[in-house]
Amino acid sequence: MKLSQSKLISNIDFNETINSGQVFLWKQCNGEWIGINGQNIIKITKNHFKIKSSINDFFRLDDNIDDIISEISNDKVVKKAINLFPGLRLLRQDPFQCYISFIVSSNSNIQNIKNCLQKICKKFGEKVDFEKEELFLFPSPEKLSSAKISELIQCGLGYRAKYVKEASKDVVSGKIDFDFLKKSDYYTAKETMLQSFGVGNKVADCILLFSLDKLDSFPLDRWMIRILQKYYPSIFQFNGKTITPKKYDELHEMIVDYFGQYAGYAQQFLFKMEREIYQKKWL
Repeated sequence: MKLSQSKLISNIDFNETINSGQVFLWKQCNGEWIGINGQNIIKITKNHFKIKSSINDFFRLDDNIDDIISEISNDKVVKKAINLFPGLRLLRQDPFQCYISFIVSSNSNIQNIKNCLQKICKKFGEKVDFEKEELFLFPSPEKLSSAKISELIQCGLGYRAKYVKEASKDVVSGKIDFDFLKKSDYYTAKETMLQSFGVGNKVADCILLFSLDKLDSFPLDRWMIRILQKYYPSIFQFNGKTITPKKYDELHEMIVDYFGQYAGYAQQFLFKMEREIYQKKWL
């Protein structure tokens, strides 16, 4: 039996989902969450949410979550993570905001990413009044592509300033077409995304998973490598300190073969569990 939208919403743990490394432009106050998603503002109060402008799929309510959870629970480690965080969900973010967010995330931590993105919004985004509060929407590709490098550096981006500017130019020119990427298969979308300035394998997989519906994406960073080494030493082999692009592709094939078509969901549960074990800070 298909669950109603209200029931699907009530099954989501918003605190765990927002605090899982997927999104950065969110803040909590008096038990409420307010977040920026492109040109939308989302407010969550307990099991209800209010949205400025129209948005229907941020919480991926069209996913058959019961089937997904059932499939990835075949792995005992993932099943443990699901039992710990049963309300954790993947989000479907505004593609451009997600794209820039994970380019900014390179070699950084969550708090620094959040601070940089807030500065970008304040400097280049549209100011709006939302329930007596002044907020800033995420800037458009045109706005960021025309920004001066010095202005972007003022947002705390450092060497990533050039990445943000050039990546934004790729969207304006059509080199990166999010509508096309959503309709493409994982391999076509990944190959296209890797052509964008400043985008490597891990960043590309984050963008594909968190905004472009590629549920077989499995971002590999030091946390995920640690998880695979810790829980699956006989299945996933690692040699050396770095993962070459060829090795990354090989691992992806092995990961999808092992976890299945919803490997991205498995990744998110595993990532959340391991970060919590080490008591790492979120937003």
